[in-house]
Formats: sequence, C-alpha cells, structure tokens
Amino acid sequence: MTVGLLGGSFNPAHSGHVYISELALRKLKLDHVWWLVSPQNPLKPTKGMAPLAQRVASAQKVVRNSRIQITTLETQLNTRYTADTLEALKRRYPNIRFVWIMGADNLASFHRWKNWQKIFGTCGIAIFHRPSYALRALSSLAAQRFTHYRLSDRKASVLKRKTPPSWVFLPIRGMPISASEIRKQMKD
Repeated sequence: MTVGLLGGSFNPAHSGHVYISELALRKLKLDHVWWLVSPQNPLKPTKGMAPLAQRVASAQKVVRNSRIQITTLETQLNTRYTADTLEALKRRYPNIRFVWIMGADNLASFHRWKNWQKIFGTCGIAIFHRPSYALRALSSLAAQRFTHYRLSDRKASVLKRKTPPSWVFLPIRGMPISASEIRKQMKD
C-alpha cells in the first residue's frame, strides 16, 4: 500500500488541500492520503492558531473522499518535526510506502526544516505548484541540492517505487486560496 502524507496546520482546512490530495491520489497512483494535522508547526507562530480539535473539525468538514483520512498522528506519535514523524511512521507501518506531499511554497523554504536533507532520503516527495511560488521553489536550496533526483512530471506515478531521494514537481493549475486569506476574511 502507498500513502501520501500531507502535513500542515490546516488553520483552517480548505478546498486547496482537498484539490492537491485528490490530484496526488490520481497522478501519483496512491491508495490513500493521510492529512497530518500538526499540533503546532515549529516555523509558525502560536498566535492565531486555532486549537487542534477545531482544525481537525475543519478538515473533516471539507473532505468528502473516503481515501483521504484526517489524522492527529503527530500528536499520537509525540513528534514535532517532519523528519521525526516520517521515521516513526516507517517504524509503525513497515509495509506502507510513504510519499510526502507539499506545496511549492514549502519547497522554497524547505532548507529551514529540521533535518530537511534526511526527509529527502526517507521517502519520495511530490511538490505541487502554487501560484507565484514556482520560480522560488525550483531555484531553492533544497531543489538545487537534489536536482539530480528530480523526476519528470510525466513520471509522477513511479515516484512511489523510486528509492529516495526522489522528487517530482507537478505544474498543476494552481488555486489562489490560502488558509491565511480565509482567516483574514473571517476577521473582516
């Protein structure tokens, strides 16, 4: 079985998260996508962060696809950083192949993540285009460091079988929606 992992604050979850999850299921030929609703992203401020239960509820509201599962695995595993979460998941589920899913905005700042090079060596990574981030993402330190391990987007479906490091950038039709914009509109 192959599972895509989409980690994030989901503050709140929205249709853009669903969109890339469903594209990941199709383009990467995954069996499931698990949303890892983070207790607290170490790179984001706690101010303005809704409680975990509220963020999980927002995720459950927007997901209609039974192959997308909402989880609080990082809380259960007592992990705070993606590298640690991936290591714990591989130990807990040795028969599952994992693919990390993220938006291009995250690739642009990926070098700030704890043990980011280890993440590349743990599982395949699928990066989805986001409006105005493609150039920054593809010229980022992480993209340059692992440029020789990048697959063509036409080979996205084989990412799950490739030995890490391996990654793909998917130039999809971007959605101009973001959780920060939703929070701003909710305040207005």
